[in-house]
Amino acid sequence: MAGHRSPGGRRVTGDPAPHRVPTRHAARHATTPGRGAPRRTVASTTAAVGAAFGVLSTGAFAAVTSTGAGSAIADAAESSTVATQLAANSEALSVDPADVAITGAHLSPVAYSVAGVDRADATEAAADVAPDAELASLDKAGRIADEITEQQAKEAAEAAARAELDALVARGGLDGWIAQALEICDLPQDLAPGVKKVIMAESGGNPRAVNLWDSNARAGRPSQGLMQVIPSTFRAYVHPSLAGRAITDPVANITAGVRYMIANYGMDTLEAGGRSNGSGGYVGY
Repeated sequence: MAGHRSPGGRRVTGDPAPHRVPTRHAARHATTPGRGAPRRTVASTTAAVGAAFGVLSTGAFAAVTSTGAGSAIADAAESSTVATQLAANSEALSVDPADVAITGAHLSPVAYSVAGVDRADATEAAADVAPDAELASLDKAGRIADEITEQQAKEAAEAAARAELDALVARGGLDGWIAQALEICDLPQDLAPGVKKVIMAESGGNPRAVNLWDSNARAGRPSQGLMQVIPSTFRAYVHPSLAGRAITDPVANITAGVRYMIANYGMDTLEAGGRSNGSGGYVGY
């Protein structure tokens, strides 16, 4: 118990005057320069650091700066309140606190991934899919290239055949007439040798040849032209596009004779160059 002196000089005992609690104004005034800054307790410092980590763990970002000795530190309770408000208004990110490195007043970038997807698994899956997709793309491109090459080769062959046929027809003569007749009848040009053999046996390649000695001649319907057809046969078998031409027209006559042989003896007989007897001799049709 502390004592104090009375106005008369006597020491008296008793409770001293009650200590007045400083007002907020006095507390603030106490922190002004020259009066000494209040010391922070371990508890208040720990609370401030904890609040800062609370901000980090919720995904919010706080700037940390150092102002050196003598700088004011925010009150622990107020820091905690601010951190709580920031956390409440921030959407949490998937951040592992272990990935966060704090060095002095600097924050290291945080690595995070999409929720539910492991980065290693996603990378491995992408690595597995990429080669398969690439191979499929290369295979498709290869097939397309082969098809284009095949089509180009086919077109080139057709163009070459067309040029050869045009040249043959332009030269005229027996080979040109045969080629033109087969084309009009939409028949393959490889039938040309057989057709030529029939023509040479029937007329010797003379488009104006007329048979005046066989039974048809005696009946008044002589065989005529390269394929030696009678008028009724010509009219029945000439290609429709050439129906207006004369029986001795080389191309029209060949179309009539070829179509007649195919209809009555078959394609094989035409390809073989006509019918033949047991000894291999030519037999007229």
